[in-house]
Amino acid sequence: MKRTELTLGETSLLDAAEKLARQLNVDVVLVLTDRPCDFRKIAQELKKVRLVVASGSDDVQQAATEDEIDFVPLINEPQTRQVQLSQSLLEAIADDLMQTGSRIIAVYPGYERENLDSLSVINLSEHLAKLTTRDLQRLETQVPLETLRRVVDLAVEIGREGREGSSVGTIFTVGHHRKVLEMSHEQVHDPFKGYNKSERSIRSARVRESIKELSQIDGAFVIASDGTVVSAGRILDGRADNLTLSKGLGARHWACAAISKATKTIAISVSQSTGTVRLFHDGHVVLRIEPMDQAMKWQDIDTEPPSE
Repeated sequence: MKRTELTLGETSLLDAAEKLARQLNVDVVLVLTDRPCDFRKIAQELKKVRLVVASGSDDVQQAATEDEIDFVPLINEPQTRQVQLSQSLLEAIADDLMQTGSRIIAVYPGYERENLDSLSVINLSEHLAKLTTRDLQRLETQVPLETLRRVVDLAVEIGREGREGSSVGTIFTVGHHRKVLEMSHEQVHDPFKGYNKSERSIRSARVRESIKELSQIDGAFVIASDGTVVSAGRILDGRADNLTLSKGLGARHWACAAISKATKTIAISVSQSTGTVRLFHDGHVVLRIEPMDQAMKWQDIDTEPPSE
């Protein structure tokens, strides 16, 4: 595998990134590139600033691995640089390579096709407030996007607001509800039992308020793919064998990881201590959202492949 040399302009840009990182107390510089370079040398030039490389190229991944540099793999398909950058950040956050409330510097080919020519300072809390539809579309799940949106928004509200002045932690499972019911048991009398389907839809503001109130009880909310609340107060019985999570995550997160692995459901946890919302799929954290002062804003974007 042949590695390419950095141009004088690229070396100057990375030098500027290192100086700016020191001035702004930035801990991570993300380099988005499709060229295998001497990443160990780049990391040395950045000194105390952590280097993370993102790419859809197998050669870049091999080079980063050989140089022992943190790497974020991207979906290798035609995308705008903006979408690639957003995907890089989300994947890096899910892999605990950067924190959602921090500020990072990104270096990437903004105008050139391959050469690094652009630098951006990104506040991740603001970036995550503008999550796009594409971020959820990439999850390999049959759960309708509308349902995921509503449940994630509700989880974020619970994490941000709590209930009656106190912080609240809870769990949602979305999709594959029959399997989830088989692998869980009732902790308390089900408050949704006996109601018509139309009276259990999360599209209803009344139902969402009820969920917020009931989030104070132990157990998980089980939600069907169509957005119907199937049950509440369920204790999840999935086994946590052969699962790996970051240090500091508690029983609620392990339960989410286990049930998402065993049933292919999307499990969503709200941390009582921090309000952080995590999405679990197939036993892994695929998205993490920190509580913010303003509500999340979902937006659809239209993208086109880069012009030749």
